[in-house]
Amino acid sequence: MRPVVLCVLGLTLGLWSALSIALPANRPTPGFTRVAIETSVGTIVVAVDQKRAPRTSANFLTYVDDGRFDGVTFYRAARRKSDPHYGLIQGGIDTDARRSLPPVTHEPTSRTGILHLDATLSMARPNRPNSAMGNFFITIGATPNMDARGDYIGYAAFGHVVGGMDVVRKILSVPTCCGSGPMRGQMIVNPIRILRARRLDGTPKPTRGVKPWLIGLNKRTAK
Repeated sequence: MRPVVLCVLGLTLGLWSALSIALPANRPTPGFTRVAIETSVGTIVVAVDQKRAPRTSANFLTYVDDGRFDGVTFYRAARRKSDPHYGLIQGGIDTDARRSLPPVTHEPTSRTGILHLDATLSMARPNRPNSAMGNFFITIGATPNMDARGDYIGYAAFGHVVGGMDVVRKILSVPTCCGSGPMRGQMIVNPIRILRARRLDGTPKPTRGVKPWLIGLNKRTAK
């Protein structure tokens, strides 16, 4: 009987995990702030976990509130070789330094407890700690190799998708090519445009000062 009990317990825990991930969907939830990422192929709604990953969440929300994600793209679709229905999509400012903010202090999964499960929102970064800025990724399927373990710092997961996973999967399936190193063959041929990212909960808190990426934008739009 013990194997049966353990099996049922595992299924129950798995179901509970899935339900807990979906809790913030379509309504305000304490400790979370929802953001709508409006793309050229549909809208993705994410909930950032301000309680467990406060620094990473604050960084992401500043990019949102400043409009730094408006007009950028999802530029990477990394499909698993074993099953192309799973993998991750990556978007954000890419290499546009005009939109960047100072790097954020790394919050590893071993500290936050936010693991890279299906539909997890996490920060992309160069191969060094405390270097994440304005690029993020969304997982399709569990990706435990992104979690911190031992001396490996992993990536800073800070939320999850609560609406629009069909859009995420659509982006994962688009044609890719090019790239180098770990991104070889994973760059989206026609990057998916992020039209706008906006808060659905709380009050925006944009930074003050010049926004370099907007300089000359109105003139180009007028033409």
